[in-house]
Amino acid sequence: MTALTLTPGAATLADLARVYREEAAVRLDPACHDGIAQAAARIDAAAKGDTAVYGVNTGFGKLASVKIAAADTATLQRNLILSHCCGVGDPISRRHARLMMALKLLSLGRGASGVRLELITLIEEMLARGVTPVIPVQGSVGASGDLAPLAHMAAVMMGYAEAEYEGETLPGAEALSRAGLAPVELGAKEGLALINGTQFSTAFGLAGLFDAWSAMQAALVTSAMSTDAIMGSTAPLQPEIHALRGHAGQIEAAAAMRALLDSSEIRESHREGDTRVQDPYCIRCQPQVTGAATDMLRMAGRTLEIEANAATDNPLVLSEAGLIVSGGNFHAEPVGFAADMIALAVAEIGAIAQRRVALIVDPTLSFDLPPFLTPDPGLNSGLMIAEVTTAALMSENKHLANPCVTDSTPTSANQEDHVSMAAHGAVRLGRMVANLERILGVELMCAGQGIEFRAPLKTSAPLAAALGRLREAVPSVVEDRYLAPDLERAAALVKSGALNEATGVDMPELSA
Repeated sequence: MTALTLTPGAATLADLARVYREEAAVRLDPACHDGIAQAAARIDAAAKGDTAVYGVNTGFGKLASVKIAAADTATLQRNLILSHCCGVGDPISRRHARLMMALKLLSLGRGASGVRLELITLIEEMLARGVTPVIPVQGSVGASGDLAPLAHMAAVMMGYAEAEYEGETLPGAEALSRAGLAPVELGAKEGLALINGTQFSTAFGLAGLFDAWSAMQAALVTSAMSTDAIMGSTAPLQPEIHALRGHAGQIEAAAAMRALLDSSEIRESHREGDTRVQDPYCIRCQPQVTGAATDMLRMAGRTLEIEANAATDNPLVLSEAGLIVSGGNFHAEPVGFAADMIALAVAEIGAIAQRRVALIVDPTLSFDLPPFLTPDPGLNSGLMIAEVTTAALMSENKHLANPCVTDSTPTSANQEDHVSMAAHGAVRLGRMVANLERILGVELMCAGQGIEFRAPLKTSAPLAAALGRLREAVPSVVEDRYLAPDLERAAALVKSGALNEATGVDMPELSA
């Protein structure tokens, strides 16, 4: 695979989505090399000088006042990395780890970290040849950098720890050797540059964003199907309503739903004489809720795009000013806020979807659909408990959506006395999106079943295509059967994007 060339400071969400979804290899634009080399030379000079420079010739954190001799530079960096390899828990996925590595490249490529080009090249080659550090998921509080996870990455670069290569988990040195690579001995500040930074949190934030966006697009399809299944009104989708409010996400959501429902025979059949004046909010307010979530995801995306291009270690080399300055760019507060925003959006998309599921299976609200969408209720329970499952998932996401960024705790002998908890906030997004995908999968099954009960009336062509795609994976529920695999297959359709593709309708884009 041809490597994706990224320009530090200018990488886009689309670029980063390719790294995450396609596991694309990454190389930095060579135009950044001169700046990297200049910063490295300044660090080398500082390491040989008498002036104390944090992390270059001093200890770390609370030990910053301890001066380190020039002869001990390599030992200092080695000890730093190995002592910080304190991650615990399950290893993160290869896709998350590779995205984290690509983000570290972008940060180092800004020419403010003081590392040698040798380190840049090694990370590029590890991505190109498939050497992926084994990184435990727990251990970061999202300040002073994602220290523990990034230390596990750096340790492999030094020949320690473990890495995955060609399907095997191997000692770091062996994984590098099999790939034709050699470990690096870290120079002054290089260990600190590798582990200070927000790349673990940002990688999980971006992954959550990309997957949440895909689920949001699927929610537009399932919500349109639910609208037709209960013979809901499309009047609330009138474009003038949404233009009068002005929110971009709401306008786009309504437009997509209009296109999805266009020319539905089911809709046309009840334009006249329908005794219902208004539909419940879960039908009538779909553009307002999903649209607001869309806007929030975009705001979070902008924050994460900026962070992906940021120099986030400490101290930073300000080459033009001729300074090496300690600061706090490693504090992941922006990422923590972005993760909390994504969590709220995911929870709300699922909450309103769950109410649509509850509406469809309830014969008092579904406009004459059979109870729990079974043709023989009583003997069969139909989709009764599938709806209960969505309630459980919705409730779990509500709990998980509580903010993480407000849960600071002091660490490192009170030197690091306010932390972001961005890692917690970002990691939970994977579980939340998986819950949302399952909620939408159940909605897809219920809405599809409801539309079939409206025969001989037909739904719109886009929704008929989505229903056909569902039926390739999940048959109609005519009699009670073992449903768990069907729920997973429906959720997989949501996750894959196949549902959206089947409709042929243009969906809102993240970078719009």
